[in-house]
Amino acid sequence: MKITLNGKQIEVNPGEYLLSVIRREGIEIPALCHHDAVEPVGACRLCIVEITRPEWEGWSRLVTSCLYPVEEGLIVETHSKLVSDTRATLLDMQLARCPDAEIIQKWAKEYGIEKTSFPVREDADKCILCDICVRICNAVGRYAIARTSRGIEKVVAVPLELGEDQACIGCLSCAHACPTGAIEWKEDSNTRTIWGLTFTLEKCPVTGEVLGTPQQLDHFAKKAGLSRDYFTKSDKAHKHETAKKFVKII
Repeated sequence: MKITLNGKQIEVNPGEYLLSVIRREGIEIPALCHHDAVEPVGACRLCIVEITRPEWEGWSRLVTSCLYPVEEGLIVETHSKLVSDTRATLLDMQLARCPDAEIIQKWAKEYGIEKTSFPVREDADKCILCDICVRICNAVGRYAIARTSRGIEKVVAVPLELGEDQACIGCLSCAHACPTGAIEWKEDSNTRTIWGLTFTLEKCPVTGEVLGTPQQLDHFAKKAGLSRDYFTKSDKAHKHETAKKFVKII
């Protein structure tokens, strides 16, 4: 299957999405709500591209590349004037919502925006409501965070009345996946705090490395079908023990 990307005809695989092809070709476009570990949702709209076909006789349309599958004969432009102007407007709005988010500032500058033309949100944080954190938490199997409130008051938070099996385990998956650094957390030698919850930390008795929170280790042991004892030591310690056993065998 072939498509034309920025004037170059390339081979693509059936079932691929345009964003994957664009990235494989080394073309950089913003896609802040996209994460390879979870299904795409097209929330930020920044990965838009312009598509057309010869039989469309000059007509074209904008689509979100993370959600649009490749099609034989498709003609794609990632930086046409229409795309660049629309993307700049979206970044302008994102900058008004999250003026302190460095990744938004970076992309805005690349599209000629030093300062937003929209009113800056009061008490602005860095959350762009991309839902990566929510989707990652769901994929982990915890369902501990979700969007709450409505309209302009909408935020990602820990919902009320969650059962014990749906509580946050302090694994930091959400924080590490967040594209803007919106999820605050802190850690010292013995504790980790996130979403207003404080967890103790378990450490490897051999290497002293932090293994995670007890709740986190319990959850992943159960999910992986492994003994909880396996998670009482770090990978480095396990490799060292395996090497020692191997030496004895030979």
